[in-house]
Amino acid sequence: MNAPIPADAGPDGDSALRLAAPYDPDSLDDLLERFGSPLLVIDCDVIRRQYAALAAALPGVDLHYALKPLPDIDVVRTLAALGSGFDLATSGEVELVRRAGVDPGRCIHTHPIKREGDIRDALEFGVRTFVADNPDELRKFRGCADRVELLIRVSFRSPAAVVDLSRKFGCDPEAAPGLIGQAREAGIRVAGLSFHVGSQSRTPDTKVRAIEVCTGILRRAASSLSAPPVLDIGGGFPIDYLEPASPIDAFCEPIRTALRGLPEGTRILAEPGRFICGPAGTILTTVMGRAWRDGRWWYYLDDGLYGSFSGQLYDHARYPVAPLRDKPGPRFHSVLAGPTCDSIDVVREDIELPELEAGDVIVGRQMGAYTVASATDFNFFPRARTVVVNR
Repeated sequence: MNAPIPADAGPDGDSALRLAAPYDPDSLDDLLERFGSPLLVIDCDVIRRQYAALAAALPGVDLHYALKPLPDIDVVRTLAALGSGFDLATSGEVELVRRAGVDPGRCIHTHPIKREGDIRDALEFGVRTFVADNPDELRKFRGCADRVELLIRVSFRSPAAVVDLSRKFGCDPEAAPGLIGQAREAGIRVAGLSFHVGSQSRTPDTKVRAIEVCTGILRRAASSLSAPPVLDIGGGFPIDYLEPASPIDAFCEPIRTALRGLPEGTRILAEPGRFICGPAGTILTTVMGRAWRDGRWWYYLDDGLYGSFSGQLYDHARYPVAPLRDKPGPRFHSVLAGPTCDSIDVVREDIELPELEAGDVIVGRQMGAYTVASATDFNFFPRARTVVVNR
């Protein structure tokens, strides 16, 4: 994503740009006037609110923000000031937290399959906790065994998750004790286990089952693990899109119950990403042209599936979208299309809209996660610029 745009930077370097939610149309128009379209607005007040809500729903759990859905330095600094840890997966993410001044002791590196350079860069920064899920990955740590501790990632398939991450990573629960033993024979410390049941989980059921299975593994392998043991319960905490998600406290209630069964003193980690940053992002995109086609208005935006709406493909998300300013009069069956020459680049089909014109603005909400982070410059349409408010 593009670097955030400085906004009214004062003598101390901090932005003075404040924007109270819900944003009024005039304020958003002012941002477009200053910074152009398309534009992503990141609200750090929402980041703080989401972090506080999840921390309250999971007391005693160390939250490590996963950078991948929104790798923004102001988000990192905001969360660091709240005491958050950070979940890293690549050398680029290591460099981002380094630039943000984050203590490496508050970071974990959770990519199960790593390049040698990723391990080297994370170790040089000061990260000590890594994840592995197979014997080949264990062998990558033989030369640095005295400087690392591992979490063995276990797979729990989750049909209730929008994105099932255990399809790609994690060992079978039955294989975890053997990997712990192999690591011990190689002189590599194993601190405990990790899992990630998937992104945007609709229910907590699979996470609860994973905690219960991992509890048994931790108890049986206690003599082979560092003390106290560690369990990383991953992310996947849901947010509202077109359909409402379960309130976070209700979603986490059965998780809290399951966590009480862990061995006494177990350190519990979580890797929230979407829940922290998703509601903090608002996309502003402008109608650049229109056509009456097949009995519907087609509105062509300056952002689309190859840009900020990429999450509709990669993340299977459906974002709430609406005109910045409502208009009186009839509604028409309409299509919102992206700007590129590719016919797949359609944001919404059959949406009821007033008649729009070139220059009108569409607002996309809940768009902080897996949007600009996975955008491209296809067709040389530039991805949305980013402005951060309420730092």
